[in-house]
Amino acid sequence: MKPLFRAISALSVLAIPAAALSPALAQDAVPQAEAPPPASLQTGDETPWIYEGSDVPQDKDWLFGEMDNGLRYAVRNNRVPPGQVSIRVRIDAGSLHEEESERGYAHLLEHLLFRESKYLGPAQAIPTWQRLGATFGSDTNAETSPTHTVYKLDLPAITPAKLEESFKLISGMIREPVLNQANVDAEVPIVLAEKRERGGAGQRVNDATRETLFAGQRLANRLPIGTEATLSAATGEAVNAFHERWYRPENTVIAIAGDVDPVQLARLIEEYFGDWEGEGPTVPAPDFGDPVAPAGADPENPVGELAVLVEPDLPRSVTYAILRPWRPVQDTIVYNEGLLLDALAQSIINRRLEARARSGGSYLYAQVQQDDVSRSTDATFVSFAPLSDDWQAALADVRGVIADALVNPPTQEEIDRERAEFDIAFASELEQKTVLAGSKLADQIVQAVDIRETVAAPETVLNVFRGMEERFTPQEVLEHTQQLFEGDVLRAVYVTPDASDGDEAALRLALNEAPQVDGSARLAAKSVSFEDLPPVGEPGTVVSEGSLGLTGIPEIEEVEFDNGVKAILWSNDAEPGRVTVKVRFGAGYRAFEPEDAPYVALGEMALVGSGLGELGQEELDRLATGRKMGFDFAIEDAVFSFTAQTRSADVADQVYLFAAKLGMPRWDPNPVLRAKAAAELAYDTFATSPNGVLNRDLDFLIKDRDPRFATPDREMMAQVTPEGFREVWEPLLSEGPVEVLVFGEFDREATIEALRKTFGALDARDPIASQVVARVPSFPDAGGGTTVLEHRGDANQAAAVIAWPSGGGVESLRESRQLEILTQLFNNRLMEAMREKAGASYAPQVVSDWPKDLSSGGTILALAQLKPEDVPVFFAEAERIAQDLSTTPPGTDELGRVTEPLRQLISRASTGNNFWLYHLEGATSDPRRVALIRTLLGDYSQTTPEIMQLLAQRYLGARSGWKLAVIPEGQELATKLPRGGAQAPEMSGR
Repeated sequence: MKPLFRAISALSVLAIPAAALSPALAQDAVPQAEAPPPASLQTGDETPWIYEGSDVPQDKDWLFGEMDNGLRYAVRNNRVPPGQVSIRVRIDAGSLHEEESERGYAHLLEHLLFRESKYLGPAQAIPTWQRLGATFGSDTNAETSPTHTVYKLDLPAITPAKLEESFKLISGMIREPVLNQANVDAEVPIVLAEKRERGGAGQRVNDATRETLFAGQRLANRLPIGTEATLSAATGEAVNAFHERWYRPENTVIAIAGDVDPVQLARLIEEYFGDWEGEGPTVPAPDFGDPVAPAGADPENPVGELAVLVEPDLPRSVTYAILRPWRPVQDTIVYNEGLLLDALAQSIINRRLEARARSGGSYLYAQVQQDDVSRSTDATFVSFAPLSDDWQAALADVRGVIADALVNPPTQEEIDRERAEFDIAFASELEQKTVLAGSKLADQIVQAVDIRETVAAPETVLNVFRGMEERFTPQEVLEHTQQLFEGDVLRAVYVTPDASDGDEAALRLALNEAPQVDGSARLAAKSVSFEDLPPVGEPGTVVSEGSLGLTGIPEIEEVEFDNGVKAILWSNDAEPGRVTVKVRFGAGYRAFEPEDAPYVALGEMALVGSGLGELGQEELDRLATGRKMGFDFAIEDAVFSFTAQTRSADVADQVYLFAAKLGMPRWDPNPVLRAKAAAELAYDTFATSPNGVLNRDLDFLIKDRDPRFATPDREMMAQVTPEGFREVWEPLLSEGPVEVLVFGEFDREATIEALRKTFGALDARDPIASQVVARVPSFPDAGGGTTVLEHRGDANQAAAVIAWPSGGGVESLRESRQLEILTQLFNNRLMEAMREKAGASYAPQVVSDWPKDLSSGGTILALAQLKPEDVPVFFAEAERIAQDLSTTPPGTDELGRVTEPLRQLISRASTGNNFWLYHLEGATSDPRRVALIRTLLGDYSQTTPEIMQLLAQRYLGARSGWKLAVIPEGQELATKLPRGGAQAPEMSGR
């Protein structure tokens, strides 16, 4: 693990005092005090609780324990990131454990545990964890599902004292929360705000789909969010009864992975949870129920419950499911081999369905997926989106492809292709085993417990898979395909914007019709090899190479080729098996003319798919088979980028693909037409909620209605053609400088040679025109009052945004980092005002955007989803906070609650290659970025109250904020505060 600390030690050269670094960074692990060994560790020949009844080899990195009170735990040492401990406490109770009058209680209880408990006063959990360096929402979080509730803590820079304190606090939260009426009354409005934000057409469809597909089972109407009626009627006594019934040691599993001796972790678990006893007798879990066919159903035509849902703003979609009862299994190797065969069978069908869609089929997408849902059903789901109102044709096409898979074995080539994909995925997991974050390892235990199965080490998964070679035959894959579609219960939902499309009788008739076997989507045998591909051009020449000049990490180097392409390389073994390749080129959003707007979004959707050279999407997929490759494309403020996560063996081929896209692009029309259809189908969905309207219009409005940032409507998209797409994008691929970044475990000399043959072989690039370089988005005038947009969602939903212009560019980058501290101060205060005190918004947020590649164009933006009547409350609170920050310096404790989590966030992130890549990208054209890394940690974590006040005066107090409100169609924006003033707790959510 020593190389992992190379990046951390480099931080010590930054211009900050040594004392500012986290103590955990200066030591290999937390020193442990002598203590009695844990009494409940399962050692020797004893089978750990999670492996009982299984022959899956034990993952020896985990230590397991089961205490006398029934609580089970799993602990392991993990040093990724260094100094962190990830704690997961899982309670085996979710929304399926609620009685009818308790709907929503499991989730409400999750909230209440963070409100007040034995060692934490009212509303003190969040600030307390912040003082310990944990970021709210990412490091401290929780989730409630139908089957469990999980509390998640990722604690950075751990010390023995912090670890002890954390165990004390979380034990108090789990065992002894304060569940009085006052706390219930304070938290219910927040949960109702969360429920309100999830509402709208999409949620209505989700609810109706769940009720249809899981009819007769608890899962049909037991959403974790609950109902407004049951939540509004909640009492402290009733919630406490739910806590006593289910929060018991025998229902609890604790999983911890971190940079601490696991025996010490086990000792702490036993110390703080060993004397925990449940209140009253143990209550068995309720019967979740089985999917049952309607009485008198015809076994030959097992179509059961159906629903046709009319939502004018949603595109057409069909989902049908074959449902079987869920039963616990013996998690054996043979069982897992069956799961792998099931997964491979699904992959073959899905690849065929995708091939049909790509070639101009009747549907936009289609997918088959088997899933064990909430320990309620073992189901196979088929979902697709018709391209027109002829949904019957799309259904017939999808079922025809599936029917072929059910009667005809796949070819061996198809099987081998999917095997190669699985093999590379499992091999990559093994390669990266030593750099898997402790949080993910702890989550894996939680997931295994939830589905009542074991956890397997990556080498076990790979060995089992590779040991199945004799089972990967056409006949056995056919048998597993057939099993996926066996079942006595078939249910379906059709969503349509037009009630005249069809009814339940039409849907039943279509599903009862025997499908026509269609083998045309089978993939023909065709070999594609990188060795057969043409060269990008004449290999270039390296004209210079040497260290980039980053103090402490001289291995990060810059290489320049004679055609002007520059590369930044860092070959290191800090993350075994991982290599990130990023290519930056061109002018980004600056490159487009106003009339190009429809082609901007289509570029992100279709540019890669349109191919390169003689290779279309299908050929590109074949090339990537058995390799770890990627091809993400993004349009950034002032640059375009390709990005991929790959591995050392595939770096040369990965850079070939990227370079070939620039040097010899292909212009296949089908991906453009498919992307156009998707954009047209999706456009109306933006209007279904305030958040959808923000996604559609905020970027456009906050950039002063710059057409380049507009979401094209149906009329604009109707004018789009593949020829127009090429006309816009072809010149952009040959314009502007190219920078290639390769960070990770790779062979330096081989990679430079691969770059010489690919990017070094590109033709000289066309310069970016001066008028393009000068294009910087404007900020709207705040003097015109509040901009008001309407949505067609629920009448109780609204959104509000207030924003101020900031800046951009590298010259003031250090100031932008300090501005991030100010933004987090603003965020904490807005959360306190709008969530904790008013209960008006579930998750208000404040964000700072500072474009490094532009000279200006940055913003500070606050937003929240609310009730329509609370929009003026939000504006008043945001403006009050902005003015308070401008007139009064923040207190030391308040500042520390922001700077300590930021310090830990930077310290942890700096152990990964992507952190360095992100901060060094663009350095070949602007070397100042290299020097600015030296002050990065201090800039984000060290400041003074006076600096914060000065920044607030400069960016928040110097001008009024620009305001945007999104309200329901037909309503008017309230212009006055509700009775009680801006900070009155009773103003909303009650």
